[in-house]
Order: sequence, then structure tokens, then C-alpha cells
Amino acid sequence: MNDSRIRVGVLGFTAILLVALFPGPCPAGEPPMQSMIYDPGKLKPVDSILKVKVGDPAPPFTLPSLTGEPVSLAQFKGKRNVAISFVPAAWTPVCSDQWPGYNITRDIFEQHDAVLLGITVDNLPSLFAWTQQMGGLWFPVLSDFWPHGEAAHRFGVLRTDGTAERALFVIDKAGIIRFISVSDINRRPNLQDLADALKAINTTKAE
Repeated sequence: MNDSRIRVGVLGFTAILLVALFPGPCPAGEPPMQSMIYDPGKLKPVDSILKVKVGDPAPPFTLPSLTGEPVSLAQFKGKRNVAISFVPAAWTPVCSDQWPGYNITRDIFEQHDAVLLGITVDNLPSLFAWTQQMGGLWFPVLSDFWPHGEAAHRFGVLRTDGTAERALFVIDKAGIIRFISVSDINRRPNLQDLADALKAINTTKAE
């Protein structure tokens, strides 16, 4: 067999393999994201004990982000208020609904001079695929994968199964925690509570 016929055979086999592994788009009418979501069922609402309280300095952390650059809480001190959204796991129903919701409320954070940081214990490849499937997110997504759950542990929101709670923290420009909400893991947290917490920081300073 000459070289050209060998190349044709290899290319043909590769094409067949790609079709088998990636059969193409989902049938019309079937949401691609929904078809890829893992539903863990109903979980214990809260499974951790907070290690911080309102008025405490926020625990420091530096975590890798999807952009390839590490993101540190300290880099925002004196510059921006920070909202942190811990969620349990990629590719799960409530998390896949919660974070895209922040895409349509970006102006709330910008209005109150705040950056939003999304944190899960998943590794970066999983987070990349998940957020791409969502259509992208405007805020930094950070991986608390290794040392596993270290940032979640410092805040006291690491569950016994190694995932994070569904928790929100608002930290002012001085690095002080001004708001904490640990929600029922089975439900999306109330966005209005977060908006009110951000507004309260600016209102207090204005007084």
C-alpha cells in the first residue's frame, strides 16, 4: 500500500472516530445545557459551620482563574467592594441557573463599585467546559480545587462531602465582611439580598 492510500485510511478512521465521540448538536428542541446536567437529588440544606462573622476581616486567598491568571482577594483591597459567590459544583441544576442570572444583573455590581468572584471546588478544565456551555460569564470564575476547598474551608463553608455551600459574602474595600448568606443548597439565593447588601455599604459611607 502506497503512502497516499495509508493517509486516506488514517483520515477515514479519524473521521469515523470523531463522529462516534462527538455525534453533533443535540436534536432540535432539546436544550444542550439541560441534557448535560447532573442532578444529585435533594441534599442536606447546610452542612458546615461558619468560621467568620460580619465585621471580621475576610480570610485571604489566591486562586487560579479561567483566564490563567491567579486572582487574590488582596488585589481589590482599597479599590473595589467584593461579592463572593461560593457554589457547590459545576454541572448541577441550581448552580447552572444561579450564575448565568448574574449576567443580566451586572449593572448592580458596577453601580456599587463591586466585583463578583465565583468560586467552586471544581478543577479548571471542568469549570471551563461548564461556563462555555452557559455561554460565558462576565465575572472571574476561580477554582478552589487544590489544596482542595482551602478557601471554602477558611470561610467555614466547606461541606463534609468536599463541596462548598451555596454562600454569598460581601466584603468592603477595607477587607471587612459586611454580609453573609449561607442558603439552602437546594435553592437559588435571593438576588435582592445581595443587592441590598451592596447598597448598604455605599449608604453607610455616604452617611
